[in-house]
Amino acid sequence: MAFPVPIDPDAHLTRRDAAAALSAAGYPTATATLATRASRGGGPVYRRYGSRVVYRWGDLLDWAERRLSAPMRSTSEADAA
Repeated sequence: MAFPVPIDPDAHLTRRDAAAALSAAGYPTATATLATRASRGGGPVYRRYGSRVVYRWGDLLDWAERRLSAPMRSTSEADAA
């Protein structure tokens, strides 16, 4: 069963659920990627809830969409950039 994509942008997700929701929304993301980006930088904004990390769904989508390239019509456009 696929993880349900949250409807509410203010929904808070654990790191594991965040990775599953992003993947279900079409942005393949591993839990380890989120953990690495949290420690090295460049990841989505997160908050602490006690000892747990939680992500706001809207912040996750913003982060994922910023990682997308500009639209392309051929692979040669990617090579030129």
